[in-house]
Amino acid sequence: MQASNEAKPAVGRPKFLLVQGANVARFGFADRLADVAQVVTVSSPFRALAMMASGEFAGVFADAEYFSDSLDVGRMLQNERVLRAMPEAVLLLDEHNTIKWGNGRLAQWTGHAEVEGSNFYSLLGQPDWLNLDGCPLHASLTSGEPTAATLRSGESRYLRMYAVPVVEGELAAHHLIVTLRDVTDEVLQQQKLEAIHKAGVELADILPDEVAEMGVDERIELLKDNIRRCTQDVLQFDVVEIRTLDRETGELVPLLSEGMQPEAEQRRLFAEVEGNGVTGHVAATGKSYLCEDTSKDGLYLSGAEDARSSLTVPLMLHDECIGTFNVESPESQRFTHSDLQFLEIFSREIAVALNTLDLLKAEKMTTTAASVEKIHSAVAMPVDEILNDVVSVIENFRTDQPAIAERLHRVLSNARNIKRVIQDIGRDMMPAEARPATRAEEHPILAGRRVLVVDAEESIRSDAHDLLEKYQCVVETSHDGNEAIFMVRNLTEGQKYDTIISDIKLPDMSGYDLMMRLRSIVEPVPMVLTTSFGYDAEHTIVKARREGLKFVLLKPWRPEQLLETVERMIAPNGPA
Repeated sequence: MQASNEAKPAVGRPKFLLVQGANVARFGFADRLADVAQVVTVSSPFRALAMMASGEFAGVFADAEYFSDSLDVGRMLQNERVLRAMPEAVLLLDEHNTIKWGNGRLAQWTGHAEVEGSNFYSLLGQPDWLNLDGCPLHASLTSGEPTAATLRSGESRYLRMYAVPVVEGELAAHHLIVTLRDVTDEVLQQQKLEAIHKAGVELADILPDEVAEMGVDERIELLKDNIRRCTQDVLQFDVVEIRTLDRETGELVPLLSEGMQPEAEQRRLFAEVEGNGVTGHVAATGKSYLCEDTSKDGLYLSGAEDARSSLTVPLMLHDECIGTFNVESPESQRFTHSDLQFLEIFSREIAVALNTLDLLKAEKMTTTAASVEKIHSAVAMPVDEILNDVVSVIENFRTDQPAIAERLHRVLSNARNIKRVIQDIGRDMMPAEARPATRAEEHPILAGRRVLVVDAEESIRSDAHDLLEKYQCVVETSHDGNEAIFMVRNLTEGQKYDTIISDIKLPDMSGYDLMMRLRSIVEPVPMVLTTSFGYDAEHTIVKARREGLKFVLLKPWRPEQLLETVERMIAPNGPA
């Protein structure tokens, strides 16, 4: 309702919004102001916010006492500049999804001069709601409850939306306050991470029937085709070069080359810090190298034609460089540190696949049990490194988006499946007469049991794999206490570690401290502590025994001692 005074012309008088409340009505502010100004009366500060977008009002009068619950809205009206400086888009929508007011951010994203008066869906090009069937905006208005969802606008922008209905007394809500946050980078990174691990599973998923009839060269070509496809489809790199390290000569032998100049493909390179380009430097140091401008980098040797930037990572296996993975681009500063991290993760998958391929070269379908165990031993530690990397990403990635968290756990499950696939392949490749059936018969209780070994010494972790996996245990390892906590906290639902074997002194905490911290996750903690001969200055074992620790192993352990201890942890009264 607009208050008017026909006796006094409106021309030249300022125009004010009057937010009606009990005190405003009682004192007749509308009539009193009508003598000096044009007055437009509204019953809600949210309606005032929408009308202020026109820019025709000189100010707002509001009943502070009556609208005490809307104090934050009052601040919003007084501090519109703060809203406009926010990185998120803030909107006021009516029940028809028409934008009544915006802080300007959505206008920037869509390239429109202004968004007021536009339909929310039309402005965003009829976006898709991810993992939703209905409209969350309509749901929020009808239910009176806030809603949250992620939408995709076009092919490349993802927005996280929160919608809060504006409740006006006893009336049904007719307006929504909506915020939009651009989460494109987060979503695309998680999609790429999931795709990388899926590609890693595919690299390792070389079925015995396929490999059995192949020669060495055919096996290499199969792996190269898989790597080439995954690199182009998942990482979207067109120029790729992979070299493997000859450990005897130190030469980096070309394995795969796409988009490189012929002279670059044929160039002999060695794992040396100087004189062998970025590739030789990376192989010698074991560290990744990001070349943002090839014209200004003294290490760079010409590779792809017109290349302006490159990214090179080592292929690491058992903390040893077995080759290099190089990508190049005609654009300067094409690659980011995010690209580097993704390429490093993918390179681990390639290193495992290359190592598996090397073992398959040396062994035929008729390999003995010892040969299959060698395959398991060779791939176990690198896959554990992948598991540790993935749980670290999960723990350090802070998000309030359940869908992304679910995807990350799916990635973790895929990473664990890599080990299972490789082990199953090795078991299937071995003829029945070569399988160590007697071992499973001697210790049947160990089959399928999950064991976590926490130790900074690689030899200890490797020995645990070699021994326990012979009896069909599922063995995973961690370098320190925090990694162990991450591993326990991120087990798939329904899974558990039947035994956790930890050194009494880890790089970041004691075995006792680890035991205490794990209690908040699992109770009781199936802990076994290990120690070498020597004085326990921190009395770790004594304190742990007071808290219920039952078993201590001396390093280096004897195989029968380790097997007996794990069996007693699984079945306290002895093997069934």
